[in-house]
Amino acid sequence: MSNAPVDQGRRRFLTIATSVVGGVGAVGAAVPFIASWNPSEKAKQAGAAVTADISKLENGQLIRVEWRGKPVWVVKRTTEMLELLPKLNDRLRDPESQDEQQPAYAQNIHRSKKPEIFVAVGICTHLGCSPSYIPTDFDAHVEGVHSGFFCPCHGSTYDLAGRVFSGVPAPKNLQIPPYMFIDDNTLLIGEDEGAV
Repeated sequence: MSNAPVDQGRRRFLTIATSVVGGVGAVGAAVPFIASWNPSEKAKQAGAAVTADISKLENGQLIRVEWRGKPVWVVKRTTEMLELLPKLNDRLRDPESQDEQQPAYAQNIHRSKKPEIFVAVGICTHLGCSPSYIPTDFDAHVEGVHSGFFCPCHGSTYDLAGRVFSGVPAPKNLQIPPYMFIDDNTLLIGEDEGAV
């Protein structure tokens, strides 16, 4: 041990300097740790809403859009297609869309906001296959019905409102995602007017 006098100024400086460096180190370690709790950019994009340009969509045409890794169909229905929908009620499993497969604004005969534009998740409610859109010759699968959706995996059939026919394996109507019209030509899938 030395009997030399203690330099209090130097001691204070070293204490303050060590505290500051330790504090900066703690903040430097905490920032990335706390940031790791936030979802990654890839995860944000996987759940993000997507837009669809429907300006060139022709009568009877279907376009596919990917949302959350799922195919979403957008179909422009003709007047004839719309007129057939109420005539099919007695042949459907859930004609009034009582099961919660759609937002409240799509719980109608058309299962859509605008009758002529149909938006649905293109995944069969039986085992998750992707049905085919058959714009003509659908009566080979359902007698008297010109257009619809057919799942070739197990033979489930849906009308052009995504309502499942009775007597097929699929238990529910096709799911309707939340969506809204930004304008007459642009659809936003994944959000609706009620979302914040």
